[in-house]
Amino acid sequence: MTKYDDIPLPFNSTAPLPTRRPTNSRGGGGGGGGGSSSAPGPGRSTTLKRGKTLTRPERHVAPAPLVAAPPTQSSSTPLPFSATSSNNGGSLDWWKLWSYATTFWAPPVVLGWFGIKEKQSRQAWREKVTLCWIALLLGGIVGFVTLGLQRALCPEKEANTGVYERLGQDDLTLSINGWVFNISSSLTQETVDFYALSKQMPGQDITNLFTRAVTDYPSCSASARYATTPLCKPSGTSAVNNNGTYQDCPLGKLDDATYSSLRIRNTSLLEGYSWGQVAALKDYLVIDGMVLNMAPYIQANPTAIKGDVVDSVIRTVLSNQTQSGKDATRLFYNRKVAQDAIKCMQSRYLAGRIDKIAPGCFVASLFLYVSLFVILAVVLVRFAMACIFNWFLSAKLVLPPKDLGRTAISPAVMPEGANVSVHNKTGTAPWANGGGSPNKKLMKNGKKINGLPNSSSTTLVNGVSNPDPLISLARIGTELFTVCLVTCYSEGEDSIRGTIESIAATNYSDSRKLIWVVCDGMITGHGEKMSTPDICVAMLDADPRFGNPMPMGFIAVGSGAKRENRAMVYAGHYVSKNGHRTPTIVVVKCGMPSEAKDSKPGNRGKRDSQLILMNFFSRVTYNDRMSPLDYDIFRKVQTLTGVTPDFFETVLMVDADTKIYPDSLKHLVNCMHHDNMIMGVCGETRIANKRQSWVTAIQVFEYFISHHNVKAFESVFGGVTCLPGCFSMYRIKARKDTDNDWVPILVKPEIVAEYSQSVVETLHQKNLLLLGEDRFLSTIMLRTFPRRKNIFLPQAKCRTVAPDTFSVLLSQRRRWINSTVHNLMELVRVRNLCGTFCFSMQFVVFMDLVGTVVLPVAICLTGALIVNSIITPPKSFQEAIPLMLLAIVLGLPAILILITTRKVIYVAWMVCYLFALPIWNFVLPVYSFWHFDDFSWGETRRVEGEVRSKGHDDKTAVFDGTTIPLRRWEDWEKSRLRKLRREEKRRKDMERQFGQGFHNDSDGLGVAPRGGWTRSEYESDSGSVFGSEEDVWGAEIGGYNEHNPAFPPPPIALPPQTSFEHGGLGGAGGGQTLGMDEMAAILDSGFDDQPPPPTFRPHANNVPSPLHRHQHDFQTPELQQIPTSAGGESVSSSIESRPHGGGHAKKRSAGGSGVNAVQNRYGPMGPLADEVGYTTRGGGGGFKGRKI
Repeated sequence: MTKYDDIPLPFNSTAPLPTRRPTNSRGGGGGGGGGSSSAPGPGRSTTLKRGKTLTRPERHVAPAPLVAAPPTQSSSTPLPFSATSSNNGGSLDWWKLWSYATTFWAPPVVLGWFGIKEKQSRQAWREKVTLCWIALLLGGIVGFVTLGLQRALCPEKEANTGVYERLGQDDLTLSINGWVFNISSSLTQETVDFYALSKQMPGQDITNLFTRAVTDYPSCSASARYATTPLCKPSGTSAVNNNGTYQDCPLGKLDDATYSSLRIRNTSLLEGYSWGQVAALKDYLVIDGMVLNMAPYIQANPTAIKGDVVDSVIRTVLSNQTQSGKDATRLFYNRKVAQDAIKCMQSRYLAGRIDKIAPGCFVASLFLYVSLFVILAVVLVRFAMACIFNWFLSAKLVLPPKDLGRTAISPAVMPEGANVSVHNKTGTAPWANGGGSPNKKLMKNGKKINGLPNSSSTTLVNGVSNPDPLISLARIGTELFTVCLVTCYSEGEDSIRGTIESIAATNYSDSRKLIWVVCDGMITGHGEKMSTPDICVAMLDADPRFGNPMPMGFIAVGSGAKRENRAMVYAGHYVSKNGHRTPTIVVVKCGMPSEAKDSKPGNRGKRDSQLILMNFFSRVTYNDRMSPLDYDIFRKVQTLTGVTPDFFETVLMVDADTKIYPDSLKHLVNCMHHDNMIMGVCGETRIANKRQSWVTAIQVFEYFISHHNVKAFESVFGGVTCLPGCFSMYRIKARKDTDNDWVPILVKPEIVAEYSQSVVETLHQKNLLLLGEDRFLSTIMLRTFPRRKNIFLPQAKCRTVAPDTFSVLLSQRRRWINSTVHNLMELVRVRNLCGTFCFSMQFVVFMDLVGTVVLPVAICLTGALIVNSIITPPKSFQEAIPLMLLAIVLGLPAILILITTRKVIYVAWMVCYLFALPIWNFVLPVYSFWHFDDFSWGETRRVEGEVRSKGHDDKTAVFDGTTIPLRRWEDWEKSRLRKLRREEKRRKDMERQFGQGFHNDSDGLGVAPRGGWTRSEYESDSGSVFGSEEDVWGAEIGGYNEHNPAFPPPPIALPPQTSFEHGGLGGAGGGQTLGMDEMAAILDSGFDDQPPPPTFRPHANNVPSPLHRHQHDFQTPELQQIPTSAGGESVSSSIESRPHGGGHAKKRSAGGSGVNAVQNRYGPMGPLADEVGYTTRGGGGGFKGRKI
């Protein structure tokens, strides 16, 4: 008869994926039901909907990957982008062409002479030179704009700033022949009162008061009236003649002796006139920018002179241009006679000059003022916004959450896109409700296995076919389940113990945090007596139920043979000094057997250590295929914490030399509680060894200002570009605002796949992947979720050990600076970040990128500015603008220190930092830029006997992914049960042959003494296509039994669900509430099932083992041939349990035959509502399930 196989649909099918239908809450009152409102709170509707919208931040189109995907993916989930890259296939893109064009002068032969022989090394060198050339070009542009633009646009002969003094500007000044004279100490004459004249109009022309003769102007040799008219009344004649009036000249000649006698001083400034002033003054005109006072000429010649061209031009300008500035330049230059008179007229009648600004000078000044405004605005706005965030915004983020009475989606519900069976109407994970815990029965969609072949959805459940997809947030409380990841490499015991101790000692419940330590290889640090794994394992109070771990395979970050690795998982508790007993697992990457003689077996880098956690939670979130290591971690985490790993929502990543403050973890989790849009948050990192050396002293203020100024400002936009790897928290998955679905964040397949790339070709990709993994992860998250937030939380603090020698600092900053440049180059291309135009995060990223590249030029210009200001002090406001800007940039941080910390000592640390500015802004950037093609980790962490390596690769072997089995949790669980059954069978055979005491009671599976067992613990899995003796996966499963009753059961991490939640659901298992009569009937009949028939026990005198199976109402199916692929490749989990050629085609097309096709209706989105239930054979009466 036709049967629907409950096998999760694989992603590699071309048919559309079914999604679960809306899941309604059960009827009844209480906090979960009754209301139809979608508003948050207890009264909201408890319906889970798969609504699709384009307005959610997670719905945008995924950006193209920064790095091409590797040829072998560790996950069955395909990415939305192509795995191929334009760089593959040997094709040249524009960047390669540019690098070749820039380094055309260095052919391969020449590079070979200098030891650069490999093709990739040559390409990396060419790209490095190209990037350095770009940095020099940008630096040259900045230098030219700062120093050369003013001189180019406004030469000294046109730079009138500081040369003129505007008419009427300064008191006690008068002008003589165009020069400004100071009369503050002048002697008052009988006929001339200098003070009265200055009071009347400061700076006015008094040249006509001095005695002047025609012979004083040798350039006036013409016979025309403009050159021969007397400027003063001739002696012995009347002041009034036939034509006009001559000027009285009561003062002496225009010479230094006269000036000295009058005690007036030449200020060496030219008298300046504006065009408006010239137009307002009578008898004034302008020729070639020179202002001429024609009053003596007009008074001496009041009427026009017939036939005099110059006189005609003068009178035309004075009479017709009274409102336009009286510029006679064009009229004088149009006629030869008038043009020849220009020089004479300028010498006889000069009163001053037009205080003009040349176009070039105007543009230069405008650019200077605009630059001043923009830079000053950026500095002040960043300062102000950083202060606002530190004072007001951050204080709200650490407040404990209040709205926890509402009902939301359960962590057991998988997000959209996960491997969900078509029969799973709620979308819960197969391990929901404590799968695998003691006294649970092996169920299949709510019914006992009846001998038919099992599907991959078979799991251990607590007798509930459809676990509740909703949960009251009060059960989870204010403390989210958090993983604390500690990555170790070669640190010493004091550093590692200090880090783990600080995490365990936090005021965060031990039942809500899990310490996850990853040892990156079998490494012994420089000067250490014990290896790093031995140090970590020695700190662990190991749980005896797990015994000695066995190496488990997983796919690592690397190329060739390095893609495969093995790790051992130690599980137990860390007991802190203050009595905390925190669940802890230690993952030791031990490497493949072929690496036994290597110096660093198992070492794959920090990024690989992080990806062990990210891949694990990604596969748990999507119910994706797990590696043996993932399944082993799953079992141990569930046993230690009492909840399945899908309950963990956040992960705190810290380095092994970092100590966090006691309240930091709670602050970070409260921040995550405050806003679901926050996907990452970092705290303040302080230096623990401030006074160890001068190298550490110059870093104190740099750490402070990078957090409280840079990151605080970026937090206002929600776009912190770098969450430090030493102390940052990421969100594993986030609830939507409507609380009806999950959005994977850190474990999103696109992020995990891009972060796990190992095959890179260009220098840009290598700087992204191999240097600064924390910044690269932040870049990926901002590109994937541009509208979500990365923020900084100043209330969360930690202390870390900074480099104490200059060589280590040089190595560290080389990686940081190069990583910063290349990551900002990617972030500046993300257009939909917060803000718009200059008030956007994209503009901020662009400014940071340019500022980082031009650091060497900037510090050189700063030094030149200071030296030049000392030699030649500024004489005007415009000249002092650069100095004012420098003072503001350097002085504002001191104000920020006093405002935020109120610690004057930090001012002293700032002084140390300022003295080291040449190191920060010149030495370190120049060294980093020239080492763009150096991808080694450097001297930050030294290993005993280490040989320098540039990557985790071994191209002598090819990895095709077939050596690491990847199976879903359901399949691993069935194999575990089969392994337990084989071990039980072996034990009974040995007891039958050699007696009861022969078998070791404390074997690897944790078999307890016979007296402790009363009944069977597991149901039979005889429906599997594999026989108990033919299970090929047993060797990949840990040899222990976490459900051994000889050991304490897992802790209860969640309080039981109260009876008024979710419309009358009660009990920790989510069962129905029973009445008095029903409860009495259950007490009379007992809770346990009927014992198995005695014929199943070969020895009646032996106490039954927990591995006995219930064999009633089961039939053993015929074993099938195990399907294998060519070359001995591993079997896919979706094919493994397919019965007799059955596949997914019929099920995914919603097809069927016979009565089931009519009664069990399926639509394109999964099972339709109001399914008709049928009573199954062998499953007990009244069971509602599929008809077989």
